[in-house]
Amino acid sequence: MTAPMITPVAGPVKRGGRGWRVGVLFGVIGFIALCAIAMSIVLGWNIGVQATVIGLAAAILPVPVLVACFLWLDRYEPEPALLLAVAFAWGAFVATLASYGVNTGAVHLFAALDLPDSLVAVLVAPFIEETMKALGPLLILVLFRREFSGITDGIVYCGLSAVGFAMVENILYLGGHGYAAGAEQYGPASGAQLLILTFIVRIFLSGFAHPLFTAMTGIGLGIAARSADRWVRICAPLAGLLVAMMLHGTWNLVPTLAQATGEGLILLYGYIAVMVPVFFAVVGLTIWLRGWEGRLTERALPGYVRAGWLSPPEVAALGSLARRHSARQWARRVAGPPGLKAMREFQFAATRLALLRDGLDRGLDSRPADLARAAEDEQRLLAEISAHRQAFVGRDPQVPPAIWDGAGYQVMFPDGVQRPLPAPEDPVVPIPVVLAPPVPYYGPPYWGPTYR
Repeated sequence: MTAPMITPVAGPVKRGGRGWRVGVLFGVIGFIALCAIAMSIVLGWNIGVQATVIGLAAAILPVPVLVACFLWLDRYEPEPALLLAVAFAWGAFVATLASYGVNTGAVHLFAALDLPDSLVAVLVAPFIEETMKALGPLLILVLFRREFSGITDGIVYCGLSAVGFAMVENILYLGGHGYAAGAEQYGPASGAQLLILTFIVRIFLSGFAHPLFTAMTGIGLGIAARSADRWVRICAPLAGLLVAMMLHGTWNLVPTLAQATGEGLILLYGYIAVMVPVFFAVVGLTIWLRGWEGRLTERALPGYVRAGWLSPPEVAALGSLARRHSARQWARRVAGPPGLKAMREFQFAATRLALLRDGLDRGLDSRPADLARAAEDEQRLLAEISAHRQAFVGRDPQVPPAIWDGAGYQVMFPDGVQRPLPAPEDPVVPIPVVLAPPVPYYGPPYWGPTYR
């Protein structure tokens, strides 16, 4: 990798604040709250308060598991909890309310046209549901692009939106079509039995469906977030949304065909031949992407090593979750719980720095204002890294005093003489060493780490 160069930013730079973005975000949160109230009224009106409460108790059971899976994908550079909550709530309340209204209107329209209402699930539901689930993550991308660092983030935001949507939809199915339908005909015992049967079908067999569909849109949004090409930014999300709609429509078509033909095996064939391979393909892709995010630090940070801001062992210790875990255990051993916390924050800041540098190498920031903001973010992250490092560096009694100067080590030997040593080909991890003070950074209009 070519080391980043110092590039002047021509002319005065106007820096816009984030105040309006925060204001819009809180406006979105207020809108979500109103939709939550409206959706609660809709559910209570249609299936009754008792069925709504029972359906909620059953529908919420798989949510922690699904949310934990998406957070597990996001371990390298966790997203802000507020934005994750907004994505989940958007799917749960805004997307469900809009989809319910459109689907209900489509049922009445198809009935007036003497068309079977089962076509709504195939032709209308995939379009409105996938569109509405994707709008929340798209809004996050537009307002907080720096918090949307790639395909993994796209999958996480869209997946959480889909989990929220599925939770509220399951309230309707489990509470209404499950418990309420059985209890109305044969009593509470039958309602409970039908609830359990519906739970098995909806949760155990198809609980991954909504997150799987919307993950396609997340992939498109993630590609757009890391591309400087205008057409890619437009076409990638649309392509992902189209694939999501097609998968959703296919999923809904299978039971429609099974019911129309009376051939129950169509369900089994469709499940095994279509959905299972797609599911494992997406899981494999997400696991690979998570590893790619770790390897990104090894590609993007060597320039900071040559500048003397990072040492080779520090960068090597960021390359995988196993190495990061080892680094945290080492920090805990030499500096206790504060060292563990500092190492964790050090790793998160270094990952964000790698993402920032990768974005600049891709040309994501081209306007002077964006470059100035990127320069400020870079120096803030470098300052955070230096501050966190002080909690654990130089505290390991098994490591001789050493300084990394950007080109090699200056090691203090037992005879009291400091001698230079070149960096080994494979750095010893996870032991960081003291860094020689880099040349002071003077801020904009200069860009990039300062070199000796």
